[in-house]
Order: sequence, then C-alpha cells, then structure tokens
Amino acid sequence: MELIRANEAPRLENSGVASRQLLFPENSRSQRITITRVVLQPGAKNPPHRHKTSEQVWVALRGAGQLLLDEGKTLAFAAGDTVRFEDGELHGFENTGDTEFEYISVTAPPANFRAAYAADWSKTKTP
Repeated sequence: MELIRANEAPRLENSGVASRQLLFPENSRSQRITITRVVLQPGAKNPPHRHKTSEQVWVALRGAGQLLLDEGKTLAFAAGDTVRFEDGELHGFENTGDTEFEYISVTAPPANFRAAYAADWSKTKTP
C-alpha cells in the first residue's frame, strides 16, 4: 500500500493550467501509470498534443469546456464525462467556462509532464 498526499506531489504550471502528478514512477513504486490532477483557470488552454506511446483517460470532476481534437474539431466536455485518447491521438482542452475546470488524467504507460509544462505554450503549434 502507498499513500501519496496531493500537497506533496510535484506541481507543474503553465499559462493558467496547474497540475499535480499524484502518482508516477518518481514518487511511487508503480511503474505502470501516471495519475495527474489538472486544474484550468477560465479561458486557459492545454494545447493540442500527442503522446506517442501512451494512452490517456480523462475524468472531468468540475466545470465545463471543450476538447480540442484533430482537424480543428471540438467536443463539449464537462463534469461527469470520461474520455479516452489512444496512443498518438491529438488532444487538448480549453476551459470555455467562467469557473475552474478540473479533471483527473490517467496515462499508461507512465509519462512525466515536466518538459511539456516547461515549454512556451503561447508558441505551441498543433502537430
């Protein structure tokens, strides 16, 4: 059994998006998944991106906004919804609401998102 306290998990921030890597290989014995809690401020965007070798599941906890998908497509995503992205599938999120949006992300195999949060998202182009 492992207990990981959220306030002790690494915190990453960029352009109104803050996350805590609650469980990943650097703070857990688990080598199979990364679990991240992500909070977006109103108007904030997690730019479209891909994970070459990992699938990802998002569970929306509160708020509403839109998924940013391939070919410029968008899809409403709100509290209570769950979405799964396959390896290599383009995905992102924009908080179009007037309150914070929060979701849990499960990534397998695991990924460390430090490099992604260190990038200049204002210059991010859709792959």
